[in-house]
Order: sequence, then structure tokens, then C-alpha cells
Amino acid sequence: MKISSAKKVSIRKLFAPALLAITIAPLALTAQAHSHGDHEGQGFDRERMEERMEERRQEVYQRAEISEEKQAELNEAHAEHREAMHALREEHHERIAEILSDEEQEALRNAMQEAHEEYRGKHGKRSHHDEQEDSADSE
Repeated sequence: MKISSAKKVSIRKLFAPALLAITIAPLALTAQAHSHGDHEGQGFDRERMEERMEERRQEVYQRAEISEEKQAELNEAHAEHREAMHALREEHHERIAEILSDEEQEALRNAMQEAHEEYRGKHGKRSHHDEQEDSADSE
């Protein structure tokens, strides 16, 4: 049985993306696992992010002409808030672990990721700010 060269080309065109996807998939999954993991290996990035946020906060304080004394109080309040949120997040994770098995937690994470990807596929990558503008425009 001979296959015409036109069919060979179309078959190659059909399977080339699939083969590429199969080849790249392990890299993508590894990158995704790292970016959505427990954030243990991201201390440096998290630290840099917090430093940038602190710099921006200080710039805003200066623009608003907030005194250094009040800046210190605001920074303390921010640190307390961050610590409280961290404690609450940990408490929440412990509670989830009491309710769901490891397998159920993994299934829930996967389902949430799929739902997120579907939402982004339908709505694109948009910021919260863009969504507020759209809702204001539609009123």
C-alpha cells in the first residue's frame, strides 16, 4: 500500500505539533510544579518581591508626605497584618489537611488549576483593575 506524498506531508504536519508537545511536556510540568509548589525554593524571589514592595510603599509615603514616625507605625501595622495573614493561611491549610486526604487535596488542586485555565482561556489574562473598569462602563 503506497501513501501519496501529499498525504505524507499532511500526516507530518498533523503529528509534528503533537510530537513537539510530547517532547516539551516534561519541561512544562516541571516548571509548573516549581512555580505552584509550596514556595520553599522561592525564598530569594519572595524576598526580592517584598523588598520591591517596601520600596514602593516608602515612595508612596514620601509622595503623601507622611512623617517618618507615622511611616514606622504604618510599616509595623503592615508587618503585623502580613504575619496574621500567614498564620491564618497556615491554620487554613491545617484544617484542609484534617478534612481531605493527600489524594483528595491533589485532586482539588488539579481541578482548581483546570478551572483557572478554562477561565483564563475564555476571558484572557486580565487584571482586577481592568475588570472594575469594564463593570463601570457597563453601568
